[in-house]
Amino acid sequence: MRVEVGQDLCISCGTCIDLCPEVFDWNDDEKAQAKADEVPEELEDTVKEAIASCPTEAIREV
Repeated sequence: MRVEVGQDLCISCGTCIDLCPEVFDWNDDEKAQAKADEVPEELEDTVKEAIASCPTEAIREV
């Protein structure tokens, strides 16, 4: 599983980072970004929760 954060949609709420800091982090523009190329299998459910929790639907599976 791979994910990306649409920078034009991200409002920096931080929900994804709070839920899964192993996969998401802040970038230099203070927006969320995926820091892992591949989501570890054991974190896939948490990342799916982050996708569902994003208020602007900025995170998507690719």
